[in-house]
Amino acid sequence: MEPGKNIAIKVPLYRWDETVAFYRDKVGLKVTRELENSTGFSFGSMTLWIDRVPHQSQTDVWIELFDDAPETALAALGTPRRDELEPLDGVTGHWTCDPAGTVILLRKNA
Repeated sequence: MEPGKNIAIKVPLYRWDETVAFYRDKVGLKVTRELENSTGFSFGSMTLWIDRVPHQSQTDVWIELFDDAPETALAALGTPRRDELEPLDGVTGHWTCDPAGTVILLRKNA
């Protein structure tokens, strides 16, 4: 396994604008992509996504790991499959989480 290319901070609707402004204006990260519910920032060799999640009440950090065999890696980790979290359109892999509850996208590098 190796680190992926993305880190996401899932932010409640009422905190999204100020969180995006914080990373853009105070931290000084460069905006690389803007979507309706997501803003991507250059974060070293990764992209830091600030995602607006209307139905969420607290902030979560989600990370990405790459593995050539995500199914085998999931079994080796012994962590739960959490594919109900978000659709995985066009991605070979699974959502899971660490013991502390940090969401992990364990996927094959496309």
